[in-house]
Amino acid sequence: MLPTLEAAELPADAIEVARIADAWGIKGWFKVLPHSAEPEALFSSKRWFLLPPGTPAGRAFRLPIREAKEHSDCIVATSEDVPDRTAAEALKGARIFVPRSSFPTAAEDEYYWVDLIGLAVVNREGVALGTVRELLATGPQTTLVLQAEEDGKAVERMVPFVSAFIDKVDLPGRLISVDWQPDY
Repeated sequence: MLPTLEAAELPADAIEVARIADAWGIKGWFKVLPHSAEPEALFSSKRWFLLPPGTPAGRAFRLPIREAKEHSDCIVATSEDVPDRTAAEALKGARIFVPRSSFPTAAEDEYYWVDLIGLAVVNREGVALGTVRELLATGPQTTLVLQAEEDGKAVERMVPFVSAFIDKVDLPGRLISVDWQPDY
């Protein structure tokens, strides 16, 4: 049974950033598995929005966070609304969302992946290469996975997201300019 949490609507800019894996200890702490290797959004937001498994679509709960910290290969967190282990166990599997507006400001020439998804990609000659569908961490670099349609067929392209190939990222204009050819 879920602890008594305040029902809330997800903010319009809510981004899923993690899920609750299990209870941690006996005092209401819980283990969180972030979707990112750098989970600053979890630390910067003092209120998380939860979608527990089995709840109706769109029904979220607000969870004020008292403390969140790194521990081994995960994050552990606590809330005054989760008083003990039993309450923490009830949160297992809940998806965690935070408002995009609460993310820390990215440094110059750094981008959150979520901001790149959906951007159009064109090369220096103005040829549309597709739209960013997802990003892949491929070891030393990140790769843009583009989705396009040519001659009625779906085409997938991959472009390394490194300065050698990325000329400009225009977030307000929803456009990435690249030094890349359609036949690469």
